Amino acid sequence: MTRRYDPERRGRIIDAAIRVVGRSGIAGLSHRTVAAEADVPLGSTTYHFTSLDELLVAALRQVNETFAAYLQESRALADPECDVAAELARLMGDWLGGERTGVELEYELYLAALRRPALRPVAAEWCDGVAEALAGRTDPVTVRALVAMMDGLCLQALLTGTPYDEEYARDMLARLIP
Repeated sequence: MTRRYDPERRGRIIDAAIRVVGRSGIAGLSHRTVAAEADVPLGSTTYHFTSLDELLVAALRQVNETFAAYLQESRALADPECDVAAELARLMGDWLGGERTGVELEYELYLAALRRPALRPVAAEWCDGVAEALAGRTDPVTVRALVAMMDGLCLQALLTGTPYDEEYARDMLARLIP
């Protein structure tokens, strides 16, 4: 029997896992549901990901890249004259105001690290990616405080259903910047 070469299968499986979690939550994730979503044999999911935690790590890593990349692409943050607090508040507003399912999915996977230790290093990568985007703007301690504040503001907006308040976010972030 010849095996069909499919170099994109692993990526399709990760994308399918993200869709399954987005639709049904982590509780709805199984090798079987992902295989059905990706339209691949069940054995393909277990070949590429021997455990669900391994699959969740890959999914979290992929969704983590969105916000950090968004910050890295901000030309305004590279400008030394930029009001960093205002730009961060604007970027968070754009992110939260965009495709909400993706933001909720990112946080669901991020918070899953509380109960799934295998996800913790990947959750930390999100913080590190955001910190890296801000590294040239202020000292490392302030960067970590900004990351924590941004994380908290986003999480509150998602959990409470309260509309994101860009002015409030700018004011709170500005308090942290020397």
